[in-house]
Amino acid sequence: MLAFAALAGCSREDAPSYQGYVEGEFVYLSSSQAGTLTQLPVRRGQTVDSGASLFALESGNETAALNQAREQLASVRAQLHDIQTGKRPVEIDVTKAQLAQAAANARKAALQLTRDEAQYRAGGISKGQFDDSRANAEASAAQVRELSYQIDVARLPGRHQQITAQSAQVEAAQAAVAQAQWKLDQKRVAAPAQGRVYDTLFRVGEWVPAGSPVVQMLPPQNVKVRFFVPETVVGALQPGRALTIHCDGCAADVAAHITYVSNEAEFTPPVIYSNERRSKLVYMVEAHPAVGDADRLRPGQPVAVTLR
Repeated sequence: MLAFAALAGCSREDAPSYQGYVEGEFVYLSSSQAGTLTQLPVRRGQTVDSGASLFALESGNETAALNQAREQLASVRAQLHDIQTGKRPVEIDVTKAQLAQAAANARKAALQLTRDEAQYRAGGISKGQFDDSRANAEASAAQVRELSYQIDVARLPGRHQQITAQSAQVEAAQAAVAQAQWKLDQKRVAAPAQGRVYDTLFRVGEWVPAGSPVVQMLPPQNVKVRFFVPETVVGALQPGRALTIHCDGCAADVAAHITYVSNEAEFTPPVIYSNERRSKLVYMVEAHPAVGDADRLRPGQPVAVTLR
């Protein structure tokens, strides 16, 4: 019976494992604006939270441009308000005083015209003097009407076309403020997600061209494992299938699930960590561990994958 049990134990085969390696999909963080690197509060290997400050560039020019845009916006807004409200009450009071003076002159001219008309009929004055008196009375009355109209116009807001044009100026100034604010914000870059700072590519004081990466990050969700299976196995693999990742130095195996199965065959894997397992025709498979387990793996690390 003992011999039979020993024979049965020898006949059991462990689940096959497949060689692979850890790969990281790095995030290269840069600014769309050029400038001198003034702040770099992170270092290689440091884990940062989402929203943490990574680096900052010199921003004096962008700050000045933003202040200028804000002042221009305040100016065009004030002009729009002035057009919409018409003249100030004090200016209208000046026109009212001129109207009162013109009305007094018109009454005086009307009385003079009445007297001159009686004198002209009596033959006391010439026709020319009477015509002058009548013209003066008409001019005085016209001046009264003119000032009355000026008061009505002073109370009116600007014309619709003027208000529309000035409103467009306000919108253009608002867009300039938003553009200047965006450029200023680009001088400070924060972490888009929690992750490890894999490398820093510039030092404080160096000139950073626009678009040049300053910090290389590796978020945990971007850590994956690539391994290779023979043609006889690939047909049974589907995204979502569970597997176990074993690595040297890991305290325990890491659980993961398949996220991608290649449709194209390869003759040999690009990196081979075991000389005793080679297939003439293999397929690449990718798997992602849980976010909480990703820190246990390092890019380039050889692993062995066991399917569940």
